[in-house]
Amino acid sequence: MNDSNLDNIWHVEIKFVEDDTHTHATVRAQLRDGETMTTHGDAYRNPKDASQPMIGEEIAAARALIALGTELLQTASARIEQVTHQQVHLQG
Repeated sequence: MNDSNLDNIWHVEIKFVEDDTHTHATVRAQLRDGETMTTHGDAYRNPKDASQPMIGEEIAAARALIALGTELLQTASARIEQVTHQQVHLQG
C-alpha cells in the first residue's frame, strides 16, 4: 500500500464534563478523508477518595482513546477485507 499524499494530519479533540465523582470524556477525531470518529470514556471517583480532577480526566481520556484505537482497528480491518476478500484480525 502506497499513499501518494504523506502530509496527513488528523485532529483529535478531547472534551470533558465533570461533577464531584464522575468525569466523562468525549474524543472526536477528524480523519484525513473528512470522516469523524467519536468515542467516549468515563472515570468514577470513590466518594471516600480526595478529589483529583486531573486524574479523573486522564483516566476518562485514556478510556476514550482506547475506544478510538479499537474503532480505528475495526475500520482498517473492514477496509482490508474489502480489498483482499479475506477475514482480517488486527490486534491492538
